[in-house]
Amino acid sequence: MRQLIRIVSRTAALVASTFFSGELEAANRQTQTAQLKVFLDCTTNCYEDFLRSEVIFVDYVRDRTEAEIHLLVTRAQTGSGGSEYTLAFIGHGRFQGLTETLKTVTTSSDTDDIIRRQLATAVRTGLLRYLTRDAVPAGLAVEVKVGTEEQRPAVVGDRWNNWVFSLQGSAAFNGEESSRTHQFGLSTSADRITPEWKITFGAEIEQEHEEFDLDEDDPVKAERRERDFNWLVVKAFGEHWSAGARGEIESSTFDNVEVSLAAAPAVEFNFFPYSNYTRRQLRAQYSVGVSHFQYYEETLYGELEETLPNHEVSLTLEQREQWGSLEASVEWSQYLHDLSKSRLEASGELSLRLAKGLSVASEINASRIRDQLSIPARGATDEEVLLRLRRLESGYEYSVSFSLTYTFGSIFSSIVNPRFGQ
Repeated sequence: MRQLIRIVSRTAALVASTFFSGELEAANRQTQTAQLKVFLDCTTNCYEDFLRSEVIFVDYVRDRTEAEIHLLVTRAQTGSGGSEYTLAFIGHGRFQGLTETLKTVTTSSDTDDIIRRQLATAVRTGLLRYLTRDAVPAGLAVEVKVGTEEQRPAVVGDRWNNWVFSLQGSAAFNGEESSRTHQFGLSTSADRITPEWKITFGAEIEQEHEEFDLDEDDPVKAERRERDFNWLVVKAFGEHWSAGARGEIESSTFDNVEVSLAAAPAVEFNFFPYSNYTRRQLRAQYSVGVSHFQYYEETLYGELEETLPNHEVSLTLEQREQWGSLEASVEWSQYLHDLSKSRLEASGELSLRLAKGLSVASEINASRIRDQLSIPARGATDEEVLLRLRRLESGYEYSVSFSLTYTFGSIFSSIVNPRFGQ
């Protein structure tokens, strides 16, 4: 009888343990899922691992269809070389229709740690509206520091008048028993960016020298030289129009151009307001100008020097939404002295979320080429073809790439483990 009682007691205890354990697990799951579900969508580096590690009062999900808040982070470069991050909080489910947009600006001198902490602060600030929509959660503590000693001083007077300058040099050397390569580069820029004006100047020099020992008396030598100076001046006229001019001075052994000078005024219309630049742009641009060329060698058309009028029209679309991103452009240019000398270029890049866990990405570039005026009349040697020392005559160019990604499993992606690297 006692043995029967022990068996019944143990069975009851096991059933009770299983029941209450299941209730406890269900309660834990309910507590966990009570946190906001956030889909972190970065079109550029936004320090995702750091944000997941620092902003821990939400659950991060790996699919936007599981999220209550879609956090879309976009980035644009400022005139001083820093970055402007735009954070769009888009509500779903119980937060449908509740949206918030915040911006935070960093400087070119800010370290990665300063930038990522500034982003984390912006994320916390934006999420508070959703966290406190129904009621302030028990235990919520908010610490605000404004006007502290660590705050950047206000700009009273800018002795540089918004001008930003940069200078960069590079050198690379590599070799093996039968070949050697030396590369040198120098670039400089000067930019002045204000809400009304955009003025940029840039110069770049690149030089590469290669030697190959091919069991001959003298090694095979190859040299490439590229020189480029470009400028752009743009004036804003309201939310849709802008006008300006651009120019370039260029020299290239690859293109058989000893020196080329080009200048062209241009006008641009944006079908969307420029203030929406982080999410969508549709820009139409037209320019007309003149170009002067001096060639190293006589061209296919028997020219060593010529001055030609030309014009160009382009249409560019950039859009970043919850479903993905789209970038596409079409550009057509033509020399006015001979209307048959033209070029049509089209490019597109699409990243699309088709369904839960399923996304597709593609990139397409194509050109119809009828304006290769600088091709040398003598043609290219085998060495020049193999070493890519001369541009070859071609009627078209294209490149196509596709990728398909399917992810399944746990919807949560909040945990970061840095062991053994990423």
